[in-house]
Amino acid sequence: MSQAAVATGHLTAGLELPPGLDTGPAATAADRLPGGWHLLNPGAGPKDCPAVAVTYADTQPTVAVDGPTVRMSLPRGAAGSATLAYATYTALERARQQRQMVTLHANAAVTPSGHGVLLLGTKGAGKTSVTLALGQRGWTHAGDDLTVLAEEDNKLLILPGKPTAAVRPHDPALWQAPKPVVDLAPFLRVPVPLAAAVRLTVHPAVPGPLLVPAAPFSANEQLRLHEAAARYISGLPTPLTGPTGAPYGPVWPLDDAPLARWRTHLITRLEQHPYSYLYAPDPQTAADLITKEYP
Repeated sequence: MSQAAVATGHLTAGLELPPGLDTGPAATAADRLPGGWHLLNPGAGPKDCPAVAVTYADTQPTVAVDGPTVRMSLPRGAAGSATLAYATYTALERARQQRQMVTLHANAAVTPSGHGVLLLGTKGAGKTSVTLALGQRGWTHAGDDLTVLAEEDNKLLILPGKPTAAVRPHDPALWQAPKPVVDLAPFLRVPVPLAAAVRLTVHPAVPGPLLVPAAPFSANEQLRLHEAAARYISGLPTPLTGPTGAPYGPVWPLDDAPLARWRTHLITRLEQHPYSYLYAPDPQTAADLITKEYP
């Protein structure tokens, strides 16, 4: 095994790799992950840093937790592709949550006064479009699709998330075309305090913009937040089988009871912040309402 260290997702971790493995393809995924994905010299992290050990899978890929180390066996094709970066990031979600950080399927932006607003919503709810519209209004980007929420000294913080966005073309005739990836600028470089969270529904059928307080949380909202907070610790699914394999894979849980209790506490803390449902017919009116509410 060759020894290295990797910085990704606001962690530095030890990394054990099969000898001679080309990590170049994994490095190309750096702009698709919060905190990037950068190889460092062995021992670059603190002495108690977590670790990921990668070996080649003879048959099916496997994942197991061994103390502070997550051991993965990957097909050779997956280990030598960008899959290595995504799998490493996900394997370290356990360590992130032990350090009171969680990766969310969400967007985030920062007001001109320096406060973070978390933008939640299902796929297609308008998170990226609203975030880009906020950027046009002088807000700072803090993450598209992947955002890191942290708790530190009894405060909730937004940490820099994924710094690129896949933007759907405006031309309806191009609905099947690949979405171009753009760099988000200006982009957050340091943690900022969380001011509010907004769950978006942007659709032309909405008659007009509306902001509705969502606290106290309903049972459905609590379930949605639990799913969002557990998504990246629930296991290592796609793309472990690699880019040439079937587009699915088994899931191995990395979770434990103390981390589940911490996430429950985190959701309670979110409920103590301004938290709203926003309905709007288009991203511009949604951004106008958010800007008015959180200057």
